[in-house]
Amino acid sequence: MAAVTREDRAEGHLAGLERNVLTTTVERMLAWARSSSVWPVQFGLACCAIEMIATTTSKFDIARFGMEAFRASPRQSDLMIVAGRVSQKMAPVLRHIYDQMLEPKWVLSMGDCASCGGVYNNYALVQGVDKIVPVDVYVAGCPPRPEALLYGLMKLQEKIRERARQGGSR
Repeated sequence: MAAVTREDRAEGHLAGLERNVLTTTVERMLAWARSSSVWPVQFGLACCAIEMIATTTSKFDIARFGMEAFRASPRQSDLMIVAGRVSQKMAPVLRHIYDQMLEPKWVLSMGDCASCGGVYNNYALVQGVDKIVPVDVYVAGCPPRPEALLYGLMKLQEKIRERARQGGSR
């Protein structure tokens, strides 16, 4: 039986330590935390809202991204998902809710109607929610499937991480 020296034990301990210790920067840790705990505000306006609700079911499981807590209060949210067509009467309400959200805040435009007016090219509907609030991510479709919304949320997470690394919140 070979004798184990003090140096051998120290090397084994260091190897185990390297496998179990994570080193990173504060910026990367904040970026990860911020992108992994996004809380959306409920703002479903049309058929896209049904697909947004379907994203919270166990089949699609939005909870794995840390976004399952849909909030009814804008002061507890940092993501507004505009799902569906926005009428001229609803536009000031949407802007008011957006203004009540605390910084940093993001907007995801879900569906063709929210993004560009969709098939409704008339005076009653806003031709794109970006005329009211700044939009960070657009999700296309009529209505977009829950998988498309999840993809848009993953793109938003990437955008949040990148901006946090650069030192900006928005």
